[in-house]
Amino acid sequence: MIKILTIVGARPQLIKASAISRAINQKFSDSIHEILLHTGQHYDVNMSAVFIEELGLPQPTINLEVGSASHATQTARMMEGIEKAIFNYQPNVVLVYGDTNSTCAGALAAAKLQVPVVHIEAGLRSFNKKMPEEVNRIVTDHVSTLLFSPTEIGFDNLVKEGFNRNSVSPHSASNPKIYHCGDIMYDNSLYFAQSASERSKIKKRIGLSDGGYILSTVHRPSNTDIASNLIEIVEGLLSIARNGDPIVAPLHPRMEKAIRQNLPKELYDKLTSADNIHLIPPVSYLEMVELEKGAKMIITDSGGVQKEAFFFQKPCIVLREETEWVELVENGNSKLAGPDSKKIEDAYDEFTHKTEFNYPPFYGTGQTAEFICAEIIKQLG
Repeated sequence: MIKILTIVGARPQLIKASAISRAINQKFSDSIHEILLHTGQHYDVNMSAVFIEELGLPQPTINLEVGSASHATQTARMMEGIEKAIFNYQPNVVLVYGDTNSTCAGALAAAKLQVPVVHIEAGLRSFNKKMPEEVNRIVTDHVSTLLFSPTEIGFDNLVKEGFNRNSVSPHSASNPKIYHCGDIMYDNSLYFAQSASERSKIKKRIGLSDGGYILSTVHRPSNTDIASNLIEIVEGLLSIARNGDPIVAPLHPRMEKAIRQNLPKELYDKLTSADNIHLIPPVSYLEMVELEKGAKMIITDSGGVQKEAFFFQKPCIVLREETEWVELVENGNSKLAGPDSKKIEDAYDEFTHKTEFNYPPFYGTGQTAEFICAEIIKQLG
């Protein structure tokens, strides 16, 4: 029996973790025992606790309740708590997701104790080290033992950084194994799409019809905490709304605070009083899936939502200067606009008039979680 300590700290990681936990419960319960550690990096009832219940995840065995702090303070507190958990539970493997401080802290704590690290979403690069996420990705990859990249581009990035595409067992941080395996978020989108249609009533509650609205999410500090960037984004959304397309915008707690504190009063009043913009509280995962499925277009700075837009075949305007999902931009499904109102409006006009979109199978067949579990057993069992 392999004992896995899974580290999560933010809503997207809970969603990703549900795919692996489901695969373990359905097919690998005799071979894998999972312990869930929540760092508390982002812990809000609507953003975490509701997701745990909705996605069928076990309640975290450990919650560090780290909360918000500077990057260094937050990461250090997490490492201290994760190290204690490793000593207490003696896992065979530490599993981390994505690119948050929780990811990096889990990988560093485990690697220093010589516990193999499994990194899901390895190899992704924005090539902008000003982004904390980029630093976290690189550090995590280079102390991991098994690296699972969702895309061919991500796999190639690892090869360019010196990883051996043909490494042979036994594997360790000094002799890691890399994979192009597909995306567990695609597994989840397929699994939860029907359930979302059956259980979510959010479109009816707001008065939205399929294909008749735009979904927008904003949460990155570079977009919320820098007033000039936030102003550009809001002006872009207001311009689009004036053209007749309703916008529904679930407000991340950071965005809700930012529009009150960082917008000029006149612009704040325009945003909050606009008939065609629906500012709503954070939504559950199933509600988000339902909103994505029914949207005409998606505007976001979220890496996960960019992919989900692709899964549900929706054009996506990305409120960033770069993205780790470069294949979506190259294929014409996403367009980088950054926090620039003119570029946001131009991207909206381009997608509105574009009639042909292509959605290649970039992210696998929907069985990635099973593949990852099988490889953990094979390589580290």
